[in-house]
Amino acid sequence: MMTGQAESRAIGQPVQRAQVENLYVEAMLIADEAHAAFAAERDLGRVGGEGARDSLLQIGLACESLKTTTRLMHIIAWLLHHRAMIAGDPGAKPGDSAARIGEPVAADWSICDRFAAPVQRVIGASERLFERIARIEAGWDTPPVTPVQQLFAQLQARL
Repeated sequence: MMTGQAESRAIGQPVQRAQVENLYVEAMLIADEAHAAFAAERDLGRVGGEGARDSLLQIGLACESLKTTTRLMHIIAWLLHHRAMIAGDPGAKPGDSAARIGEPVAADWSICDRFAAPVQRVIGASERLFERIARIEAGWDTPPVTPVQQLFAQLQARL
């Protein structure tokens, strides 16, 4: 017979594993889309020759490309670390820096609004994925509320 804690892990772990795997696939797809979208946008800037594109916009594109890449790298590192923890890798611990998603690298939408639609979509997708992972991480850190704690909270609310 399993203990409560072992049963909880046995029930919760497959869901977390599937969640991490699905998010990893999504992150890799966004990374591929980002590479293609930013490359196409850079190439469009070269087609018209010198002065065809606003040089400040090109610098903005380079900066947002780096921010998006950094955001995706943080996501992928977080997912790989959690994948290793779920697999029981002794080198992957919950207290490691890679176990935390960290602070978001926000896009500057006053600049991004001037980019082509595919670039805007990939930047937005990377930000939304980062936010989803941050919410998941926050939920994983929150200990589950026991039925006794729920009853106690209801009792306190009535008083």
